[in-house]
Amino acid sequence: MNRRQLLKGVAAGGFLAATGAASGARAQQPIMPWEWVEKQAEVKNTDGTPLQFIPKAPKDANPLENELAKYPRCPYCGMNRKQYHFSRHLIHYSDDLVDGTCSLHCAAVSLTLNLDRVPKAIYAPDNGAGGEVKPLTNAETALYVIGGGHQAVMSKTAKTSFASRAAAEAAKNDGQIVGFDEAVKLTYLGMAEDTMRIRGNRAEKRRKAAEDKAKEQAK
Repeated sequence: MNRRQLLKGVAAGGFLAATGAASGARAQQPIMPWEWVEKQAEVKNTDGTPLQFIPKAPKDANPLENELAKYPRCPYCGMNRKQYHFSRHLIHYSDDLVDGTCSLHCAAVSLTLNLDRVPKAIYAPDNGAGGEVKPLTNAETALYVIGGGHQAVMSKTAKTSFASRAAAEAAKNDGQIVGFDEAVKLTYLGMAEDTMRIRGNRAEKRRKAAEDKAKEQAK
């Protein structure tokens, strides 16, 4: 082999090595978190991954149609959404997955767990409306009365939504009227205290239920 042929062989080998290295580097490039989440269809077992938290109901382009029948219970606390119709929320994500929650507290939990899922719409009850079940309205244009003597759900402080300012003003009492963003911010700020209180309340209710059951069985 003459020198020219030897150099061509070395160059070709170097090129292949470089190409292989580049290909290997591409293969080893880390997948960004949101890219990994987007590959959810390829993951067979979602336990122990962020995918375990995504809404489990099928995609729904019309979530307000028969809403309470399709989303009867809050996926985060198990509470009956019809019973808590006055505090329930519903998040319609841009990929048509839907989270129907019992409260703004659990809606905030959903937004935390679905960081890369953009809401198409968020709905809250219009407590200024009549009817046995409060209708849903656009949460992002709604007004929330913070406190004001209203019933709090999953929180020490009530956050009661109204479609109109007039209705919110009429129900304000000694509370404060804020927009959706501020209501969500207050929800996150109170999350630690509220969660500890909820855990304590639930533990006490379970203990009491177990005692009542034991007494009933002893009769």
